Amino acid sequence: MSGLPLIGVTTSITVGTAPERAYVNSTYLFAIQQAGGVPVALPPQLSATSLARLARGLDGLLLTGGGDLDPALFGEAPHPTLYDVAPARDTLEISAVRIALERGLPILAVCRGLQLLNVALGGSLFQDVGADPGTTLRHGQTEPRDQPTHAVTVKPGSRLAETLGTDELEVNSMHHQALKVLGEGLVPVAWAPDQLVEGVEMTDSERFVLGVQWHPEELCRDSEPARRLFAALVSSARS
Repeated sequence: MSGLPLIGVTTSITVGTAPERAYVNSTYLFAIQQAGGVPVALPPQLSATSLARLARGLDGLLLTGGGDLDPALFGEAPHPTLYDVAPARDTLEISAVRIALERGLPILAVCRGLQLLNVALGGSLFQDVGADPGTTLRHGQTEPRDQPTHAVTVKPGSRLAETLGTDELEVNSMHHQALKVLGEGLVPVAWAPDQLVEGVEMTDSERFVLGVQWHPEELCRDSEPARRLFAALVSSARS
């Protein structure tokens, strides 16, 4: 392709407030542009027709963080700690994943995006990691968002390790859900010290599909591995 690649960026949606809004943290937009891509917002309010029309022009997909997924998607009743469940967002993003996979577009999935990707491929989630499976590691940090708070180990030789340029790094952590049963075609390649899955990739090495549980968009100023993630997405979209 010629020119700057267009990267679809999913957005959050307000829940239980008026007027309803779609929004996305600016750090995602800066990270894509810093890497040489052009972010294109994909709000939950898009109709299937609108999404299909926009998707025809996209070169890659970034699944962003946000509220919880509807556990009905993986056959479970809601946990009491669920928040900001937005079925319209779930529907839009699952459709976007399917379109991206059908078209062979590169996908980078961040935090909730990783969980959404997993569920879209038939996987399930721990709805509250403090209760199930239970862990003493803090996955919902109170420190500033751009401050790493725990280590992650990455499988040497994996696509994620090659993309990050390292198999050990410090990450930020802002989630209370995590992957339980992995979706079809996904393999775990990164873990927190408590062995919760922190990164996945596709078993099909021809596809650029990476998911991380941390928030690299918040770390781009000081972290070369974070910048490399977005650079790899944009580079794959360009090719």
